[in-house]
Amino acid sequence: MTGTLYLLPTPLGDTDNAWLLPHDRAKILPITHFIVENAKTARKHLKLLNINTPIQQVVMAELNEHTDSFRLPELLQPLLNGNNVALMSEAGCPAIADPGANLVQLAHRHKIAVEPLVGASSILMALMVSGANGQKFAFNGYLPADSENRKNTLKTLEKKAKAGETQIFIETPYRNENMLQDAIATLHDTTHLCTATDLTLATQSIISQSISQWKTTPLPHLKKRPCVFVMF
Repeated sequence: MTGTLYLLPTPLGDTDNAWLLPHDRAKILPITHFIVENAKTARKHLKLLNINTPIQQVVMAELNEHTDSFRLPELLQPLLNGNNVALMSEAGCPAIADPGANLVQLAHRHKIAVEPLVGASSILMALMVSGANGQKFAFNGYLPADSENRKNTLKTLEKKAKAGETQIFIETPYRNENMLQDAIATLHDTTHLCTATDLTLATQSIISQSISQWKTTPLPHLKKRPCVFVMF
């Protein structure tokens, strides 16, 4: 029999708090094989969970944006050998805006059981807190890095938002403020934009208002802080 691939959520920021529900934690404690986005961060999270196996003896393989696709079958092998494996993202839910999605797809092809565990998704939390339409929405990932193409993309997304489909997107933390400035300069006054920053952390900041209000409000400090943008 093959093992089960558990999708193990991680905290959205640096924290010493437990983040798994008790019944989900019980499923993870015996696991000895982990596929992680960053080994150093993963070790800290696993120590907080107090898993049964000493961290030095845990079998840990990395899967991130630099991992070649031909390595995916190799990562799947412990499951085919009958071991349960936990997949961990750098922050939040695995396979959501995360390279782990490719491994999950391959697991399904091999008829391997995949089980998601309850945890925080910054994308869904931003949608929840924005006041936007949660019945119909789209996540667009990263928008273009250069200002001109970014503004054109924002205009395209605004048309979809005006048609009733909430638009969610993210940016590299050091470009967050450029993104916000371009959005304020480009979007219509009646369009709403939410910035959800440092979600779940003590420094959490959430602002949801129209572009006309953004134009008269001191801009928040977003540089080098994880932020999700929600347009509606």
